[in-house]
Amino acid sequence: MDLRVGKTLQVSSPAGWYDDPADPTQQRYWDGNTWTDQRRAQQGPSPYQGQFGAASQYGQAAQHGQVYGGGAAPSEPTRPAQPQYGQYAPPQQQPQQPQYGQYAGPQPHYGQQAQYGQPQYGHPQQQGYGYPGKRPNTTPDGQLLSGWWRRVFARIIDSIIVGIIGLPLTGYFYYKYSQVLWDYFKTTMDAAAAGTPTTTTSLPPEVYKWMIPAVLIGLVVSFVYEYLFLTKKGATPGKMLLGIAVRLRDVPGNPPGAAVAKRYGFDMGLSVLGLVPLVGTLAGFIALLNYLWPLWDDKKQALHDKVAATNVVRV
Repeated sequence: MDLRVGKTLQVSSPAGWYDDPADPTQQRYWDGNTWTDQRRAQQGPSPYQGQFGAASQYGQAAQHGQVYGGGAAPSEPTRPAQPQYGQYAPPQQQPQQPQYGQYAGPQPHYGQQAQYGQPQYGHPQQQGYGYPGKRPNTTPDGQLLSGWWRRVFARIIDSIIVGIIGLPLTGYFYYKYSQVLWDYFKTTMDAAAAGTPTTTTSLPPEVYKWMIPAVLIGLVVSFVYEYLFLTKKGATPGKMLLGIAVRLRDVPGNPPGAAVAKRYGFDMGLSVLGLVPLVGTLAGFIALLNYLWPLWDDKKQALHDKVAATNVVRV
């Protein structure tokens, strides 16, 4: 037998029972060319060592003159170039290049931290596969919060309804207010046409005489409208049309009267401050922020909702 350094001389071994490469507790029949499906329990010592799974490893060079089972060791059986389906495929010395789409590494167990460079095949939610995505904004007990545009359109509808309801009480004041305002603009235009333009930019005091009562009466009508509908129905007619309602953030159901008073009292205070010169500019800016606040607030609350601990929800 010719042995070369670093390489095993391979010849075909005779047919017979040898240690099963896949299970060392069994023997498997070698027909001289390939492994068969015939297996049996170990029948005493193996015919020789150096078979698959024995002391000599596949691909290692046999030492010259080494004795196996009392005789010269035959070389390992020649492996088929391409194992058939269901046959044992011996390990290769060098790993083959994985084909396209083939997993090229050991799969980590669930919960195991994959090493750098290894694909992570763990729980779908850990890897992002099948993750349901960002959870929609809800109250603590799971009720869906209203979007910003629904609140805007509901406010417009309610403003129109309140204006119609309060018109018998505020109509006269608004009429007198508009008449004084028209006379002021007419006088200013006539003076400019005559070559003596006026330099003042403030409105005449008589304007506030009619404007302030009209605004205050409108606020009272609006408060009664909001208070009755929210405490009894949980929603104003405008909100009902848009499918939304007002509730405490942490408690479902119609909001209590105290929460409604705080909620609308914040808006009413800004409206009253808006009538005061200079201060009205700041109050108007805060009122604008109040209506825009739900756009970026994580709880979808306006400033008046935060004061009253309420949320506008979908129903």
